[in-house]
Amino acid sequence: MPKYVIERELPGAGKMTREQLREVAQKSNGVLQTLGPKIQWVETYVSDDKLYCVYNAPSPKLIEEHAKCGGFPANRISQVRAIMDPTTAEA
Repeated sequence: MPKYVIERELPGAGKMTREQLREVAQKSNGVLQTLGPKIQWVETYVSDDKLYCVYNAPSPKLIEEHAKCGGFPANRISQVRAIMDPTTAEA
């Protein structure tokens, strides 16, 4: 299944409390349950003013639907074409 990185502009994201992050995660999980097993949330990185979410989904359209239903921004959806880490440099 294709993997995507979703950039969500959310001013002040880095100042959200643990409880606020929990509420956002709960909302996201609820929407995912209604959309079915074809879309999977892998993880999210929180920076000062953005969230970078990693999802597995058959298409960007389903990610857009998740954002719409959850009331989340999805400012940029980029398909991951490859994954590399330090071991990629090894022969």
